[in-house]
Amino acid sequence: PLAHAWPAQQPGGPGPSGAPEVPAVSARGLTRVYDVPGRRDARVVALDGVSLDLPAGSFTAVVGPSGSGKSTLLHTMAGLDEATGGRVSLLGREITTMPAAKRAAFRSHSVGFVFQDYNLIASLTAAENVSMPSRLAGRPLGRGRAVAALEAVGLADRADLKPHQLSGGERQRVAIARVMASRPRIVFADEPTGALDLSAGQVVLTWLRRLAEQGTTVVMVTHDVEAAARADTVAVMSGGRLAAWSETRDAARIAELVHSARTPARPPAQAPVLGAR
Repeated sequence: PLAHAWPAQQPGGPGPSGAPEVPAVSARGLTRVYDVPGRRDARVVALDGVSLDLPAGSFTAVVGPSGSGKSTLLHTMAGLDEATGGRVSLLGREITTMPAAKRAAFRSHSVGFVFQDYNLIASLTAAENVSMPSRLAGRPLGRGRAVAALEAVGLADRADLKPHQLSGGERQRVAIARVMASRPRIVFADEPTGALDLSAGQVVLTWLRRLAEQGTTVVMVTHDVEAAARADTVAVMSGGRLAAWSETRDAARIAELVHSARTPARPPAQAPVLGAR
């Protein structure tokens, strides 16, 4: 069984060597508090003590009402935003205590990102955009490998076009090819289908699913319950807390869980934590 299906009190199971399995993504007591500009002593609690573990090769969708903390959770787990409290470990290495430069270097080697706005460099071709993360990490790709990644998502004939010459769906597939080419062990995707039509969105979800099947850990924030149903498990956020956790792939059931999470005073869900004491 997948480790994230286990109760929080149950120790982590053995890995192939017999040692306890190290989760790909781990959070303990994660909090993020923002000051409100122009209002003295006013604060917003975006994350309120979130703890979870996600095993290697899992595909997790994070859903919830607007303002529930789902994007803040993703950005904080990825090290793009600083946690106010708690800790995050990726691939067994705690990143919350790393200096910013070291954390960025770690991400460049082990973590990939897919965002709603594609994050492509306008002056570069599709192939050059695919190659860029590996170049920045000091592991430059040959053109052949970049084009092969584009070919895998059906865009080999677009290799020399710039982002403004591509459709929204094609730009997002370039972003997927960029991740595939750099071969990260973890991919964080923030609303990757939010700006796409249904057909293009399904293509992107298929490729995220394929990355997980190949052993990459995928964490996707989405407001789309149909997209969330493509994941292995669904984490429902509400008020900065993990309100529910489910392995359902039924979009209607996911919608029910999100709706239920809107009600106040819900206790935190039993999060999937390995080796908790």
